[in-house]
Amino acid sequence: MEAFVTTGLVLKETRYKESDRILTILTPELGVISAAAQSSLRLKSKLFSACGLFCYSEFTLVPGRNMYTVREAEVKNVFHGISSSIEGMSLAMYMAEMAMTLSPTGQEAQRELRLLLNCFYMISESKTDLRVIKAVFELRTMSECGFMPQIVCCRDCSAYDGATFYLDVQEGHLLCADCAAKAGKTCNLDQGALYALRHICLVDDKKIFAFKISVGSLEKLSAVAERYALTHMDKPLKSYDFLKTLLP
Repeated sequence: MEAFVTTGLVLKETRYKESDRILTILTPELGVISAAAQSSLRLKSKLFSACGLFCYSEFTLVPGRNMYTVREAEVKNVFHGISSSIEGMSLAMYMAEMAMTLSPTGQEAQRELRLLLNCFYMISESKTDLRVIKAVFELRTMSECGFMPQIVCCRDCSAYDGATFYLDVQEGHLLCADCAAKAGKTCNLDQGALYALRHICLVDDKKIFAFKISVGSLEKLSAVAERYALTHMDKPLKSYDFLKTLLP
């Protein structure tokens, strides 16, 4: 079968035999794929750097029966700063596992790739609080993969503004403070957290981190974003428990 060229982000690498790797790659056209990178663990291999974990590369792939084979690979971006802290590395692994579990395809895969590249850049360059990056990824990736919550107004009375709101993480709808009280729910978002939630889910990709949030509001946003994402995953994430020891 003929080889073809695509860009992709390495989400996972598994050592195979003495010097081979099996890669899990998120590509914009095919979504999440597996590819064998033969001899890529040898320092003199032309595939060594481009097939590394969290490396964004251009791959020449050959289709096979069970997986692709990497014929050539050229580095486009390496997020060196991710490995500079255990917190950053753990967060990147959590994001990668979530992307692999959701396994988006088509336009969803393109959007997921852009989001991951953006978030990995923010981690690598220490551009903002890791809890902000985590919340942005959780909310945006769920929205991009078909699980966007209804965040415009209260489901019951259509109220848009208010000091506090309740987001139902199971059903994905908002209730204002009055309607939440009638339903026996305790509000889990303040005004700052609600503004950030709307911004993250609705704004253009390039502006996704262009918001400010207080420490108190971030705490509420982080809790809701995490619960919302994990509630809609098909299975638990292995990377979650360790990450929570670092970013409680």
